[in-house]
Amino acid sequence: MADDHGMGAFLRDRRARVQPADVGLPGGPGPRRTRGLRREELAALAGVSVDYYTRIEQGRETAPSDAVLDALARVLRLDDHERAYLFTLADHAARRAPRHPVTPSRVVRPGLAQLLESVRTNPAFVLSQLNDILAANPEGLALLVGIDRWPVGRRNLIRYVFLDPASRTVFVDWERIARNTVAHLRAVSAASSEPADLTALVEELSASSAEFAELWRTYDVRVKTGSEIRFRHPAVGEFSLRSEILGPGPDGQRFVVYQAAPGSRDQDALVLLAMTIDGGSGERVTS
Repeated sequence: MADDHGMGAFLRDRRARVQPADVGLPGGPGPRRTRGLRREELAALAGVSVDYYTRIEQGRETAPSDAVLDALARVLRLDDHERAYLFTLADHAARRAPRHPVTPSRVVRPGLAQLLESVRTNPAFVLSQLNDILAANPEGLALLVGIDRWPVGRRNLIRYVFLDPASRTVFVDWERIARNTVAHLRAVSAASSEPADLTALVEELSASSAEFAELWRTYDVRVKTGSEIRFRHPAVGEFSLRSEILGPGPDGQRFVVYQAAPGSRDQDALVLLAMTIDGGSGERVTS
């Protein structure tokens, strides 16, 4: 992973995705040997010399200005998430302090622990920056079939998606969930305050899942917000829930809750899911 989330690798990947026609350049006669834009084309469109851009891509220029980064992001047609990722990579390369520093904590804030109980019967989780499940209410554990069999310290949403066979049944659109999960990990990777844990997680998943390894190489960047997810549960059947995400806070923790439209069949499914639980209160999970 030496340059796995470096600025040069990201720029090369994004340069290969942009076709000359996308930015108003003629394709020229005959086949192109370069996939996407050539370095000199990107440099000219961004208003920098090709030598300067080459030094950035090769890691020999580690402190490009915000204006240069903005120009590269514009030419490469980066969205807001990808642009933020590029700036974070640049800060990391220049050894600058993060613009949005995170001090990770595995101790769930009392307010989030209380919120887990308050939202029942909606499934809810507290996740770390790297998607460790720090806490969950009973409905959350029941929703992710099989997650309760994992050791507490190993419960991680990405591990579950790629390493637990049950996830391919639980998530009806498993491929989309898998792509989005890896894209979110890529988005937080550059600014991760736990680089050793990040490296260990990526290496473990890459060794255990060819699908994860392939998705990690795509350099897709996407910060999770909320989305509609369809579930298939052995005790309840199929139903759709909308995820809402609060945070992350300065400790990197996110609160994720799944909801259904009031009075809908999906809401009835949540009631049935709660009925499969053998009592008890929200489970506090710390690793």
